Amino acid sequence: MELHVIERPANAFQQGLTGRQIQAVAERAFGPGAEVRSATELGGGMYNTTYRIDLAGRAEPVVLRVAPEPARQFHSERELMRAEYASVPWLAPIADLMPHVLASDFTQTVIGRDWMIQSFLPGTPAPELLGAYPKETHTAFFRQMGEITASVHAVAGPWFGPVGGPGHARWSEAIVASLHLIAKDVESSGLDAADLHKAADAAQAGAHILDEVTVPRLLTGDLWTVNTMLAPAPVPTICGVLDMDRTWWGDPEADWTMRMARAKQDARTAFFDSYGRAEETENSGWRRHVYEVRHLGALRLERHRLGNETGVEDSYRSVAEELAALI
Repeated sequence: MELHVIERPANAFQQGLTGRQIQAVAERAFGPGAEVRSATELGGGMYNTTYRIDLAGRAEPVVLRVAPEPARQFHSERELMRAEYASVPWLAPIADLMPHVLASDFTQTVIGRDWMIQSFLPGTPAPELLGAYPKETHTAFFRQMGEITASVHAVAGPWFGPVGGPGHARWSEAIVASLHLIAKDVESSGLDAADLHKAADAAQAGAHILDEVTVPRLLTGDLWTVNTMLAPAPVPTICGVLDMDRTWWGDPEADWTMRMARAKQDARTAFFDSYGRAEETENSGWRRHVYEVRHLGALRLERHRLGNETGVEDSYRSVAEELAALI
């Protein structure tokens, strides 16, 4: 087997597999006669460890995604791969853009970690190609992003919260629980989470405003440019959507995609040409401040995991600004 890995520090969050482990996964998925010709670790993601696998006798490569060891997962990010697997039937509106699950194993008996094998999507990662297009054509990309997001948000679910559960009857319950989980992870990382607890208290006090959202909608979790593939075309054209492992049920306005679509007044405003524009109210604005604190708390954790201490400090100032609008 040819094994090509990304060199990482010994204490890096993402931990690779040995050639023997990859071969064992292939045999579990495709039978004892499976033979891995080559395995190439792919960059771009910051959570799961991902490989392009070429198998003897199989014309197309496959993608192996391996979750972090259970002990390395935050409480607020527990079993994300299982969440993605549970989300697949609900993501039917964009099934033509997503890779197919070929095999999965959550028993952790082969390598001690969850893993999933998916079909290999053609195309080029958007971060590598989008900038090569003239700026005036970027509106086509964001307009398609709006269409994709709208089709996901149109799916109604059985409860608020994680797709795989635990579910909540009220939106406020799901938001408060999520904020407390993130705060717990921040504290377990040796950081101060007092501001996140204050936000959770404010969300509880404003439960009646959050609970104006009565229909749980499917949220993409973190869909944006890094999760898309582009086809060869005169204008940026999305041909694939990847890594839908942070899906949950809630208010579409709480989705990361909506945050990013509003982040700058540039070509991304075309997102709303296809997605549509909701009526702005005082209560919807208040809810958005709650959602922003949740995003910032999750970013604080990610920045800490990546050793970005400046980014961690910046998160406290940003949360303070949002709290001022909530309390």
